[in-house]
Amino acid sequence: METYTAMRHFADSWGLLAMALFFVCTVLFTLRPGARKGAQEAADIPLKDD
Repeated sequence: METYTAMRHFADSWGLLAMALFFVCTVLFTLRPGARKGAQEAADIPLKDD
C-alpha cells in the first residue's frame, strides 16, 4: 500500500472523526457556563488604560 493511499484512507475515516470531535469539544468549551467572565475580560483588554 502506498503512503498516499494509506494516509488518504486514514483521513477519510479516523481523521474526519477526530476533526469533528475536536470541533464539538471546542464549541462546548466555549459555551460552558463559566466562560462568560473570561471572555468578557479578554474583550475588555483593548479598552483598558494602562
